[in-house]
Amino acid sequence: MLAFITMVIRFVRTIFRGLKDPEFRGLLYLVIFTLMSGTGFYHKAEGWKFIDSLYFSVVTLTTIGYGDLAPTKPISKIFTIIYIFIGIGILIMFIDKVARTTIAAKEEKRAIREAKKKEKKAKKEGKVD
Repeated sequence: MLAFITMVIRFVRTIFRGLKDPEFRGLLYLVIFTLMSGTGFYHKAEGWKFIDSLYFSVVTLTTIGYGDLAPTKPISKIFTIIYIFIGIGILIMFIDKVARTTIAAKEEKRAIREAKKKEKKAKKEGKVD
């Protein structure tokens, strides 16, 4: 359980850190827009509750596909085909950006630690002004 909580905290930190980057923000907004457009469409077209529509949109774009909900109308099936191709690409770009932001933060922390070690070592040897 502790590992899960730590992972969630790191993910939230990454999101907040990423919000400083315009590309990250754009992808986040695009993911939210994609999920909301799918939610709205399924709510209208299939008559599902909003939570069921959001659930289906997330399950579809993450390629989990439990099969407990499925489009029944031809227009919904056509929308789902297009939604999957576009949405999965957007989600993959966002996940890639989250991963790159996390790695960059770790590298930055490592560089700061190493700089502090060098500074401490230099002070110890009396080489710093």
